[in-house]
Amino acid sequence: MDIINAIILGIVEGITEFLPISSTGHLIIFNQFFSFSEQFQNTFDVVIQLGAIMSVVFYFWKRIYPFQTTISPEQKNVVYDLWKKTIVAVIPAIIIGGLFGSKIQKYLFNPATVAIMLFIGGVALIIIENQRRKEKINSTTEITYKIALYIGLIQTLSMIPGTSRSAATIIGALLLGSNRVVAAEFSFFLAIPTMFAAFVYSLYKHSVAFQNNELLLLIIGFVTSFIVALFVIKMFMKFISTHNFKSFGYYRIVLAIAVILFLYVIK
Repeated sequence: MDIINAIILGIVEGITEFLPISSTGHLIIFNQFFSFSEQFQNTFDVVIQLGAIMSVVFYFWKRIYPFQTTISPEQKNVVYDLWKKTIVAVIPAIIIGGLFGSKIQKYLFNPATVAIMLFIGGVALIIIENQRRKEKINSTTEITYKIALYIGLIQTLSMIPGTSRSAATIIGALLLGSNRVVAAEFSFFLAIPTMFAAFVYSLYKHSVAFQNNELLLLIIGFVTSFIVALFVIKMFMKFISTHNFKSFGYYRIVLAIAVILFLYVIK
């Protein structure tokens, strides 16, 4: 049964981490049905998150690794510049997360908060896609440090479970004038330092304690999350090249209503 839980939660993390539908929100919901002991659950969630991070690194390796012998000095400068912008964008999350992360987790990590933020984020995605926006940023190289910082500030909203880091950064980038592909790409790039910082913080806070078959469960969860997330990234980038984000908005609203019904009507 524990192995099944590890696979299911790894799949949930892999599917939801980079889509604008809130991985944390989904894990909070699924943990109501598929979970481990509290101490091991915290460690497990950190490890499957690392699996998702590594899928981004693997998928965008040629875009983010500046020491390749096959790229020109100009291309290396583009990679360095991209990293500088992502570091600038992640600073607000590090500061605000360090100051308020524990309080947010204590008071807001619950299904009711998830449902509310899923609904709000879903409505926001639909409204933004219904507006006529002037797309002035058609490449990640056109994102300025100022815009990167603004996107990073908007990303801090994702600390509220149910908001979605991906949704916050994508919405921020769209509002600031980027097209959908650039918004998604920068969201992926920003995920690497942001999620790695969250991984290190969670690992430090919860520590790692293994018992019996727990190491096996961590490996299963990590590998499952990595494989599923890698597949989802490929499909997502292909999808948004010809579609908008409305379908994710509608999904969020339907899921929010389902969670509310479960919490206050069915349960």
